Amino acid sequence: MKLGINGLGRIGKLSLWHHVSRKYFPELVINIGRDVGSGLQDLAAAIERDSSYGSLGSYLFGHRGGRVIEELDDQKGTFVAAGVPIKILRDSRNPRDIGWRQNGVALVVDSTGAFTDPTADGDSEPGALRGHLEAGAVKTILSAPFKIRSKGLEMPADTVTTVMGINDEDYNPDRHTLVSAASCTTTCLSYMVKPLIESIGGHNLLSASMVTVHAATGSQQVLDRLPGSGASDLRKNRSILNNIILTTTGAAKALGLVIPEMKNIGFIAESVRIPTSTGSLIILVINIQDEPGKPTKRDFINGIYRDYAELSPYLRYSENQNVSSDIIGVPQAAAIIEGTETHTRTASIFVNLAKTDAADLPEADSILEVPVTQAVIYGWYDNELGSYTNMLGDLTVKVAESMV
Repeated sequence: MKLGINGLGRIGKLSLWHHVSRKYFPELVINIGRDVGSGLQDLAAAIERDSSYGSLGSYLFGHRGGRVIEELDDQKGTFVAAGVPIKILRDSRNPRDIGWRQNGVALVVDSTGAFTDPTADGDSEPGALRGHLEAGAVKTILSAPFKIRSKGLEMPADTVTTVMGINDEDYNPDRHTLVSAASCTTTCLSYMVKPLIESIGGHNLLSASMVTVHAATGSQQVLDRLPGSGASDLRKNRSILNNIILTTTGAAKALGLVIPEMKNIGFIAESVRIPTSTGSLIILVINIQDEPGKPTKRDFINGIYRDYAELSPYLRYSENQNVSSDIIGVPQAAAIIEGTETHTRTASIFVNLAKTDAADLPEADSILEVPVTQAVIYGWYDNELGSYTNMLGDLTVKVAESMV
């Protein structure tokens, strides 16, 4: 089975690296829909070198790595990377017009970030995710959360949002044709929340909030520039080189699709962009209802993550006092819990029952004392290659195996 990748941005390029290394797919077909530089040689150079992760050769072979892209044929748009044949398509950007069928591609990963609405018809302009199906793909994986743009529409029955190791069993190969791999932040967050729900119980989590301190992305500007017409967020047009920029994240909404128990827990998610190229951090704050005289302690929470990490290939627990560069490229680490920074504080909150649904009860004029522990937990994630792209690669192989 050939794998198609639409888009050669950060996730598309690093997915190419992942699958060249993995060699599960005998051939890769990459659509970029346009010419690059003066020819295929320039495109190969862009693929082979990376400012965050070094060279493809070093990624594959360590210090012995040299140039690994060879046999370039500009006319055919083909080359070989470390023994894996790769074909580049440069004619069409609209998914429905991409030559997947002509090139024998049944499985496509869309990494453009441009086509996220699963309800949009394949004939929509300037394109839609379902266009890949019209162009010959049997299944399409989206490297982003689904986003329905028309209010009132439900998520289509042939779609599913999954995070490997959390809810990938929700994927039904007989039903689902569009699969979302959520986002890098949702992936990390799910591995910070799931162990707590399984150990403490979702009914004991009163509320939660998170802030992701996130590396820069391609949607931001290198230098200040004027916002486009109708732009509402003027901060995205400010230079990422020398600013901390407040922005938004859809992690809270996507997390409810991956871990349904979170829909019953009050949850707020915020995002701050910082001037680094990759390597991000989630600061999770949770409020836990305790039993009287049995407060939730720091060592107990760290023990939950330590035990879970022994069973899961995607969660790591660390007491190494990391900084962000330490976690760049760490393979398959959806989240790296920084155990040295876990903090808890237990106190009582006082609830006036007269202001609750219990107001009709005879004793509703009383004040109820509830012991609550607030816990702060830190989780690192390499938002590009180490965490998200590697887990996206695992999901891609899982879907491919279901198609054989």
